[in-house]
Amino acid sequence: MMYNVKHWQIYLIFLFAITFISCRQSNRPDVSNIQLNIKIERFDNELFAGKNKDVIEVDKQLGSKYGIFYDDFIHRILDSKYANTESLANLYRDQAYTDLSKEVDSVFPNLKAQEEGLNETFKYIKYYYPKAKVPKFISFASGFAYQMPVGDNYLGIGLDMFLGKDSKFYRAIVQSVPLYLSRRFAPEYIVPRVAETYAHEELFAEPDDNRTLLSKMIFQGKVLYFLDQVLPENTADSIKIGYTQQQLDWAQNFEGDIWAYFLENNYLYETDYQKIQVFLSEGPFTPGLGENRDSAPKLGVWMGWKIVKKYMKAHPDVTLQQLMADNDAQKILNQSKYKPKQQK
Repeated sequence: MMYNVKHWQIYLIFLFAITFISCRQSNRPDVSNIQLNIKIERFDNELFAGKNKDVIEVDKQLGSKYGIFYDDFIHRILDSKYANTESLANLYRDQAYTDLSKEVDSVFPNLKAQEEGLNETFKYIKYYYPKAKVPKFISFASGFAYQMPVGDNYLGIGLDMFLGKDSKFYRAIVQSVPLYLSRRFAPEYIVPRVAETYAHEELFAEPDDNRTLLSKMIFQGKVLYFLDQVLPENTADSIKIGYTQQQLDWAQNFEGDIWAYFLENNYLYETDYQKIQVFLSEGPFTPGLGENRDSAPKLGVWMGWKIVKKYMKAHPDVTLQQLMADNDAQKILNQSKYKPKQQK
């Protein structure tokens, strides 16, 4: 009998240790009590299914079911060449639309993985912001016109802009959509882009007085830190910011040199958008930095993310909500004690 008691004591200690270790590995809040069942409505499938049916009846049915989104799709999202009273008829006659729809259906026979990711993400969003309203998610294909439009109570997901970086379609439109952008048109980017779009459009409007590079860096850094807290934990940093692994490695290797470059050129307090947009905008690389065009783009955004993470690590008492509401970029920089070392 004594042996059994010790056996159970050892078992309980072991169980406690496992539980403690797993808790230490994830400091995320428990969101198991938050009930969500996000489904992405497959407008793309329903639209294509009407191809050989009565166009007037299809138009009526889609208009009734999808309401404002359908109106926006016909009059704003679709290419203007279809935008007239015979929009659907013209669309169905276009072989390019048929080819694209079949490709979308092939890549996305279902959206279960994306729905699971959105459920997890929005549970965390609702945990931090209980009043946040979860929109309808509607998938569509527009011929590469829109990736993620936001309308009245809906967020659209342009599946034709997530077909995978090696899609033959992206090679065909490279003049209008360069490869440095289309390489991110892959299924694993859907949930992060939804979360980022929702954050910008519904939760965190950038203050009008954010004019300096520093204020814009910190604002964008806070949004990325927000994504750290709400996206599925296995989401890679490279996907959050849209870097290749090589670009992420480059930014990390030259972090101190990038920071020194900003300081030496007095960029932090620059307000001329023409001068600072190169550090905030998408691009294949950052002009003026790196060799052989190997630098990472939007280095201001990446550096803002690093500063915010360092600030939050130094201030564990600051909540996510307090961080996102704090627009004092100078304070966040000062209290982060951010001073990366330059390469020797």
